[in-house]
Amino acid sequence: MLTSAGGILALLQDNPHVKDDSKTEDVKLKVQLTQFALKKLDVVVDEFWAEISDSIQTIEVVYEDKMYPLEVRELAALVASKVYYHLGAYEDSLNYALGAGKLFDVTSSSQYVETIIAKCIDSYTAKRVSDADTGKKTIDERLEAIVNRMFDRCFEHGQYRQALGIAIETKRQDIFERAVTGDLTDAQICDMLGYAFRVVMNLIQNRTYRGELLRTLVKLYKGLKTPDYVQMCQCLIFLDEPMAVADILEKLSKGSSADALMGYQIAFDMYESATQQFLSRVLAAIKKTAPAKPEDDKAESEKMETDEKTEEEKPKQSEAKLTEEEKELQSRVEKLSSILSGEKPIYLHLQFLIRNDKTDPLILKNTKDAVRVSICHTATVIANGYMHSGTTHDQFLRDNLDWLSRATNWAKLSATATLGVIHRGHEKESLSLMQSYLPKDSAGTSSGYAEGGGLYALGLIHANHGGEITEYLLGQLKEATSEQIKHGGCLGLGLAAMGTHRADVYEQLKFCLFQDDAVTGEAAGLAMGLTELGSKSATAITDMVAYAQETQHEKILRGLAVGIALVMYGRLEEADPLITSLSQDKDAILRRSGMYTIAMAYCGTGNNKAIRKLLHVAVSDVNDDVRRAAVMGLGFLLFKQPDHCPGVVQLLSESYNPHVRYGAAMALGIACSGTGNKEALGLIEPMKNDPVNYVRQGALIASAMILVQQTEVTCPKVKDFRSLYTKVISDKHEDVMAKFGAILAQGIIDAGGRNVTVSLQSRTGHTNMLGVVGMLVFSQYWYWFPLSHFLSLAFQPTAVIGLNKDLDMPVIQFRSNAKPSTFGYPAPLEEKKKEDKEKVATAILSITNKQKKKEAERRKKEEEKMDVDEKKEDKKEEEKEKKEGEASTSASTEEKKEEPSFEILSNPARVMKAQLRVINLEENKYQPVKDLNIGGIIMLDNVSGEKETIVEPMVVNKGEKEEDEGAEPEPPQPFMWTED
Repeated sequence: MLTSAGGILALLQDNPHVKDDSKTEDVKLKVQLTQFALKKLDVVVDEFWAEISDSIQTIEVVYEDKMYPLEVRELAALVASKVYYHLGAYEDSLNYALGAGKLFDVTSSSQYVETIIAKCIDSYTAKRVSDADTGKKTIDERLEAIVNRMFDRCFEHGQYRQALGIAIETKRQDIFERAVTGDLTDAQICDMLGYAFRVVMNLIQNRTYRGELLRTLVKLYKGLKTPDYVQMCQCLIFLDEPMAVADILEKLSKGSSADALMGYQIAFDMYESATQQFLSRVLAAIKKTAPAKPEDDKAESEKMETDEKTEEEKPKQSEAKLTEEEKELQSRVEKLSSILSGEKPIYLHLQFLIRNDKTDPLILKNTKDAVRVSICHTATVIANGYMHSGTTHDQFLRDNLDWLSRATNWAKLSATATLGVIHRGHEKESLSLMQSYLPKDSAGTSSGYAEGGGLYALGLIHANHGGEITEYLLGQLKEATSEQIKHGGCLGLGLAAMGTHRADVYEQLKFCLFQDDAVTGEAAGLAMGLTELGSKSATAITDMVAYAQETQHEKILRGLAVGIALVMYGRLEEADPLITSLSQDKDAILRRSGMYTIAMAYCGTGNNKAIRKLLHVAVSDVNDDVRRAAVMGLGFLLFKQPDHCPGVVQLLSESYNPHVRYGAAMALGIACSGTGNKEALGLIEPMKNDPVNYVRQGALIASAMILVQQTEVTCPKVKDFRSLYTKVISDKHEDVMAKFGAILAQGIIDAGGRNVTVSLQSRTGHTNMLGVVGMLVFSQYWYWFPLSHFLSLAFQPTAVIGLNKDLDMPVIQFRSNAKPSTFGYPAPLEEKKKEDKEKVATAILSITNKQKKKEAERRKKEEEKMDVDEKKEDKKEEEKEKKEGEASTSASTEEKKEEPSFEILSNPARVMKAQLRVINLEENKYQPVKDLNIGGIIMLDNVSGEKETIVEPMVVNKGEKEEDEGAEPEPPQPFMWTED
């Protein structure tokens, strides 16, 4: 057994120095001895590296001496690399490993090889990134050779995902393509493409590089035998290429019936994740492909009534000229148009919410009876809006008109705007519904609060789907005279024109801003951000920042602070220069705007750099509002990884500063909304007893956002928090601010008739733009209560809606393989009966007691006699009744014990997020186009060819007027008039 490497090292050192004029035999001998010694050292280096390290210089000389053949020098480099590895000098070890050439075996699984490969990849990645930035090539070819060999090893062993990850990090597009389309089956390639898409969207922070990778993915999707159009279109949405999406939809609409269904499914998915501007451009391109084209475009500028007539007339005029194929194509294009315009998805969600409304009116009644303060009155009205959001059921307001009339001034505007939340999506009837609250032409004596609320409500009804209502709101804003109407008009216009980047809308809002009126300016600044949402418009940023630095009004500054952040929505590193300048501003409100800009630019990315920046500000800024905004921003960054948020904000939730504690509670509510996360609730629980009233308020609101759509089975704490809300509201000694939070929490936890969840991401895992915007503006309720209504934008129906090829809902059933109680609705409250006051016991004399006792004994004797006579006759009957009674009680206990293990749901079905895992189609008559587990609107292919039964649509509440007037009477029967 070898105990020392000294003998081998002696072969290297004791060789006589061979001079240039030495004989060839001497040189050969030295080379052979050196080679032999190095081979032996390579074998024992892991054991005797400490001893060999003393002679490392000799080994380095051998490597550098050109006299030795290449194989000897490479062997010397390998030994030197291993020695430096054991010494912990990884950089030197890597340099010599590069010199070892092919002797460095990347296929070996030793710790040395794994470590050096990791260092090699890190070094290669850093150099590739710097080369991409500078445009120069500084990478050592030997380094690239090792990386290429390592990639080959991954492909040989079938480690395609590892290769893909390293290819993305090292910016190797060639390897990226090879990893996805290597020697794989079609199914495996689809799986790899899906994995690549998720990695690119969730982990790549650089917007430009992400675009390059998505273009490669689009090319690879096109190359499949059956292209995955759904994911391809998701790539194209991010790349902002509406024409390419329109081409795909056109191709599918001209294909088979299955292709058309796929086209409809893509359109529904796209409506959830694309902006208004993107959808309108796709829609315009799709309409051009229709066989029956309108002769002129006059219809676009006409009123809604004439539009309806022309739409009815067009098919009649054109259908006669079309062939059967063209008629089919025309029909498909019209259906695609109805989806992309938002008409169909909004109608379907409205039908679902109306049909399944399970709001408990007693909760609102109890809250209404308990409140005594105007702030709580406002909160109750807002909570009613949340509870009935999208259901069109405004019965609570109708039943309590006197109570509602207590709302004055701005509370009146907020109360009127609640109708927009309740009727959200009820677009066809929006103007007739809000007619009595909209500004009239005649100059009235009205204060303008109700009219402002009416315009704001219109914006909420048409949020992110303005269309023609945008023109109406724009006209009303131009004509408005009072600041209240301008305020409501700006908010409504911003909502309706969200993300359209329309210059005329922006200019009108800018005009309102420059009036330097505090109330109007606040709404205008916010609305400018909504209109230019995610545009990164340099003009908008310059205008808004410049005016923010000039104005003396804090309200205008607050509106602009949020507006500036919205302009940078989703722009990632492109927002960094603006973030830096805002964060260093001397004005605290602009520094707060910097925090909101980080939250918006990096929302859902979990970017480490952005998180570090927010955490630094959260503990270092001198202003409490800035610190609160920084902590809340963490929620926006981490909503795609809700499990990470409690760990990040844990210490902040215990901060000495109440503003930071409030921010931590809201961050948990935003990031973990609808998840029922136990860790998040564990952090919120101590805050519900916080000594500071607004921290308790934040804890109550955040807990409701986390617990929305959770049952006692999925999250047992639901019951405790529901009873806590009731206790806080009914407690006369509780602070008003905490009560405000509890009332809002009641509305949020039962939102949308208990059929919606609060979500900042779409069902497919992409960022839900509408939800993020709604949540950010909702958080501004801290300063201005009417902005609370924006939370309704983050409400997402938890529905599975099956549609056939005609976009109708067929009568089908879904099977939920879970007990009904697991995902069932909470039980409604029971109205407590009024207890009669206890009567005072009257004094009874002892003689009376004795008399009663004697009478009782006498009656008992008489009853005993009767019992003896009747006993025999009744015995059989008693036994019978006893048996029947036992049977019925046993049956009822069995019913209680044995709850069915599944539940049958009818289309459209309310299916909670966790329930999607256990849902499937009950019948084989239909085949879903996409996986049912994703939920939402799903196209169904009728594979059986049987006749379909269609679900009867629900009647939509059309407002107070029509209900009062009733149906128009029938005309009288024909008759003859006589003078007699």
